[in-house]
Amino acid sequence: MQRVTRASVTVGDEVVGAIGPGLCVLVGVTHGDGADQARKLAAKLWHLRIMADDEGVMNRSVADTSGEVLVVSQFTLYGDTTGGRRPSWIKAAGPDEAEPLVETVAAELRAFGASVATGRFRTDMQVELVNDGPVTLLLEVD
Repeated sequence: MQRVTRASVTVGDEVVGAIGPGLCVLVGVTHGDGADQARKLAAKLWHLRIMADDEGVMNRSVADTSGEVLVVSQFTLYGDTTGGRRPSWIKAAGPDEAEPLVETVAAELRAFGASVATGRFRTDMQVELVNDGPVTLLLEVD
């Protein structure tokens, strides 16, 4: 997850999702993840105090701002390189398992009131983003 000034995802020549200031969230799903983890992740993203306040201090959340959220599926987050030079994707959930959970994250954020854009599952996506300061975090939920 990165705090961004803008981010977009393109498939072919079509921009399928774009946001202004807010969060670009790359979501990886592993075996055993479920709807409960997806809901917890959405709540954590919504309430995490990493947005700048009027004095530039990370003291506000997306819930406190008009920030937007771009949610993009990213199975490669579970790439394992401990066995050599070629990554293994065995820890990444398959698309039939992962897609509904990524959709749940986006839906939960919308239910909170977030303006959410998404990538397009099972496509070759080009993600472009401009980081807003050095704010990139790895979030995991139980």
